[in-house]
Amino acid sequence: MGRLLAGLPAGVRVFVLDALSEDDTAAVARAHGAEVETRTWTGFVNARRYALGRVTTPWALMLDADELLDETLRDAVVAARPSTGSGQAVAGYRLRRVTMLCGRPVHAAGWSNERLLRLFRTDRARVAANEIGADLHERWIVDGQAADLPGAILHDSYPTLASYHAKFDRYTSVEAAALPPSTNAYLRALATMPLRFVWSILRYGGWRDGWRGLFVAWQSARYRVVVRAKALRRA
Repeated sequence: MGRLLAGLPAGVRVFVLDALSEDDTAAVARAHGAEVETRTWTGFVNARRYALGRVTTPWALMLDADELLDETLRDAVVAARPSTGSGQAVAGYRLRRVTMLCGRPVHAAGWSNERLLRLFRTDRARVAANEIGADLHERWIVDGQAADLPGAILHDSYPTLASYHAKFDRYTSVEAAALPPSTNAYLRALATMPLRFVWSILRYGGWRDGWRGLFVAWQSARYRVVVRAKALRRA
């Protein structure tokens, strides 16, 4: 959290929604001048929606605690000058996110090519669940045009393999809870798993990542299989 807040453009107002964390997140955020509110965890979509409702500035930049702005993106956010109301036709900006594993960025499975709507006009933005209705990997939507900014969000979410496995288990369980049990869907996911693995390696240049690329490509390929298998267990 401290690295994130220290890397934001100077002078921005910061609101931190803390889900009763047991570490020093709230204290660190307050030490950096952020407004902090502690609230019971009610899911990703609900938390994002609530936080957006607490923003009083014309523009909002949404970041998670494990994300950082690189220097290029930080300067691009300032250059866009959204707080001045310039560029009225643009309702939001897509930011590229680079996800890291064990301290290094990964290209496999599109981990370095995500374009996420994260900077938007507060009164023209809303958040929705993902395509299958799961309370995970939510989508931000704006009423109006969206443009791209250079630079990247550095997503340091998996400092260890143990942290990756823990989130993999959690996320697949959340998605499985939103799906009806289906043997056919499970078999389709199983049949296409090898193709997804190869695609994740070749399409995004994951072969350049060494063991990290192979690991991410394999785990990404089996993700749908695990989700469908967990959904079947409820039958």
